[in-house]
Amino acid sequence: MHIESIDYEVWNIICDGPKVPTKTINGLLIPKLESEWASVDYKDIQANTKVVYMLYCALDATEFNKICTCTLVKEIWNKLIVTHEGTTQVKESRVSLLVHNYDLFKMKPDENISQMFTHFTDIINSLKSLGKTYTNAKIVKKALRSLPKS
Repeated sequence: MHIESIDYEVWNIICDGPKVPTKTINGLLIPKLESEWASVDYKDIQANTKVVYMLYCALDATEFNKICTCTLVKEIWNKLIVTHEGTTQVKESRVSLLVHNYDLFKMKPDENISQMFTHFTDIINSLKSLGKTYTNAKIVKKALRSLPKS
């Protein structure tokens, strides 16, 4: 969201990969030599560099060390995704565990309502970040069913 708010073109480059100046020869797209670049090509290259710079600046030393050997923004982004979200198999396991936590969720005897709601919201937000969502109606029903009778 932060990157999109600064420059939506930058976000597109992260999602779709860098813009590489190309030309068509015999029906095939091939990269242009730098000597063949036009002003629009320089603008595209600058946008790519801007993305890499933004990511470098956003990361602390530990995170930077994980991606500093990457040269393409898509490679950096994919490495960050795997580092923080895991592979597809890991994500599926995390979703499964969080769904299990959601299904079994109850207010603990030593919790107050605020603590319970924070704990419940953490589960819901974690599921949402991994692509699993529930309707507001289901969330409200689950929260109400999780309260003790008292």
